[in-house]
Amino acid sequence: MKKAGWIPAYLALGFVWGCSFLFIEKGLTFLTPSGVAFVRCALGALTLVILLKLKRLHLPKDLRIWFKLWIVSLLLNSIPGVLFATAQQDVTSILAGLINATTPLMTLLVMLAAFKEEKVSFNQKFGLIVGATGILTVFGVWNGLGNNSTTAVLMLLLAVLCYGISYPYTKRTIIPLQLPSEVLATTQLILATLTLLPLYILNGSRDDEIRLVPVLAMLVLGVFGSGFAYIWNFKIIKEAGSTIASTVTYITPIIAIFAGLIFLSEPLTWNEPIGGIVVLIGAAIVQNKLVIFRRK
Repeated sequence: MKKAGWIPAYLALGFVWGCSFLFIEKGLTFLTPSGVAFVRCALGALTLVILLKLKRLHLPKDLRIWFKLWIVSLLLNSIPGVLFATAQQDVTSILAGLINATTPLMTLLVMLAAFKEEKVSFNQKFGLIVGATGILTVFGVWNGLGNNSTTAVLMLLLAVLCYGISYPYTKRTIIPLQLPSEVLATTQLILATLTLLPLYILNGSRDDEIRLVPVLAMLVLGVFGSGFAYIWNFKIIKEAGSTIASTVTYITPIIAIFAGLIFLSEPLTWNEPIGGIVVLIGAAIVQNKLVIFRRK
């Protein structure tokens, strides 16, 4: 902590994850949604396989572990990867980035619904209400859904729900395995790549002209956003703690807004940043980083 050697990794992680929605938008110029999801996972898997070889680590041999990690890959990579890319054909990358920030809220919602043995405080339930208010503000519900496609919005929420399911599932079934993070992440991305391969073969690319910038965007998204990102996250947790590591989720929507404005010239209505702030406040309350109600 004194040397703060984790700061470069922290900034890189926040930047890459914040720009991932921009990179998806660029990738969609020559890939279909399933193509974007496949390519990012394949590049990430290739990156981590090389890293595993350099560190002389090995993939798990137990098929039960592979099955458990396949479930994680569906929830964290395959399903949300396709859903986010599909939705971004009809909504801005800014909106996608803001909705992605609701992941802690969805995690709590899943815990309340399916993992009732997990203790949830009144403070966290209040945070869920605050976050829900923020989501409605982002969408501008007083105008219906504005110019947003109802189907696309539902896809974004379903994608984030997958994230919400993945965290308690991972805590219950994956963490007890006590395998190195690099091994877990590599196996997960390999399985996601294999799952998405048939979709890519059937309909993964477009007939549009392939340009350099979109290709570079997908390279960055795959190698860094779906590859090194796991290593950076692990480094931050190890050197600075999980509390600081989790705060990167507060940076990504801000980066997403600026990336969409600067590089895509996307429109920004007043309710989106205001709602985004309310969502982040709700997420902070849910994660107990902001305590409103204390036990007496």
